[in-house]
Amino acid sequence: MGKPHEQLDAWKFSMELTKAVYQMTATFPAEERYGLSQQMRRAAVSIPSNIAEGAGRNGAKEFLNFIGISRGSLAELETQLQLAVMLGFAAPNHPAFEMANSAGKLLTGLHKKMRTT
Repeated sequence: MGKPHEQLDAWKFSMELTKAVYQMTATFPAEERYGLSQQMRRAAVSIPSNIAEGAGRNGAKEFLNFIGISRGSLAELETQLQLAVMLGFAAPNHPAFEMANSAGKLLTGLHKKMRTT
């Protein structure tokens, strides 16, 4: 059996979102390697990382805090995705956009579940 966070759909899906962001940013111009590309990757990595850290903490209150951090990182990533389109680095129909939307729904569901625990 894996770690508790590995059983969470929000964690699993945000790992896939992170992979999509890495694939997207690999196509960005070289001068963005330490700019928007790096910021997007960090925001994406933060989402499943904070879910995992929260799941490893003691109790629902701490977990809720880390879910909140994950949600903030997702909002940051969504803004950066929009910037990538505005700058011509990504297509507006890239799968990462819908994945980010779905990740938000999963995080909201997990947050609601933990609030009632």
